Amino acid sequence: MSNILGERVTCMSFGESHGPAVGAILDGISAGIDIDCAYVQRQVDRRKPAAAAGGTARRESDEVEILSGIYRGKTLGTPIGILIRNNDARHADYASTENLYRPNHADYTWQVRYGHRDHRGGGRASARETVARVAAGAIASQVLATAGVRVKAWTQAIGSISTGMDPATFTGDQVYESPLRCPDRYAAESMRMAISQAREQHDTLGGIVACSIHGVPAGVGDPIFGKLQAKLGAAMLSIPAVKGFEYGDGFAAAESCGSAQADIFIAGHGTISTATNHSGGIQGGISNGMPIVLRVAFKPIATMPGRTVDTVDTAGETASLTFGGRHDVCCVPRAVPVVEAMASLAILDAMATSGRI
Repeated sequence: MSNILGERVTCMSFGESHGPAVGAILDGISAGIDIDCAYVQRQVDRRKPAAAAGGTARRESDEVEILSGIYRGKTLGTPIGILIRNNDARHADYASTENLYRPNHADYTWQVRYGHRDHRGGGRASARETVARVAAGAIASQVLATAGVRVKAWTQAIGSISTGMDPATFTGDQVYESPLRCPDRYAAESMRMAISQAREQHDTLGGIVACSIHGVPAGVGDPIFGKLQAKLGAAMLSIPAVKGFEYGDGFAAAESCGSAQADIFIAGHGTISTATNHSGGIQGGISNGMPIVLRVAFKPIATMPGRTVDTVDTAGETASLTFGGRHDVCCVPRAVPVVEAMASLAILDAMATSGRI
């Protein structure tokens, strides 16, 4: 069951980095909803690597094949099958790591857990698997649009460089005009230079992806173990390389006081809103109608091409490993559409569970 996200609207992911294909099965979506398959392809293309943004040299066509569930541009109410073939995998790049445990990777833990693993590119633990999530999320976002819900993610920080731009001042399309997926052109240029320097030093960088979700009505989510932030947190923490999740003021709230955190209610025109949004659109685990704001922290990629590190082999003997292959210097720009996709899938399921869509 760990391969399935959701309760009412479910997404099952399958495939490995160097297997024939990766894909997803999206179920629970009603019939008759218009789906633009060209939009799905555009979202998947936005996940492709860009050299200026620290992306890998692996070049996959990432052509999305819809196997079922959509006919003549409309959902059938049946499971939607998605397939994306792997055409540029190089197994030989991982021959030297078959019997070595790469530090900060899933090699050792997967071996202990299952007694067997696919060492080629990390197998299922590879971020390659997220391309199927982006395709499924692009369908989910179109279903959400019918209810007036919009999801927008962007690069907020890479390394120590960040932008404080108000998300109300830029559109989702403007985010993708930058290879860094950062709408702040000045910050984006500094991020590009930092990535270039890290590459020269055979190092990597992490960062933060921010996300805002507008249009979610009040009353979505369930108390205790079904809280909306818990569903969003689980979705985000399932993304490879994610080390942290926060919503609203997040950890900064711990340094504040109650009087500064109070979101005062305002009534008007038959609606209730709040003067501020320190809560990030969620109170008591249930949406309050304000924009849902969250941030996701990504660690630096553990594979540092050209750098030699100490490790042990599968026999428990001391060894050394020089990283090779094709890898991201910074995964943050490519993670922006992944965060959007996971937010769309989690919100769609939560709205369906709450009877709001």
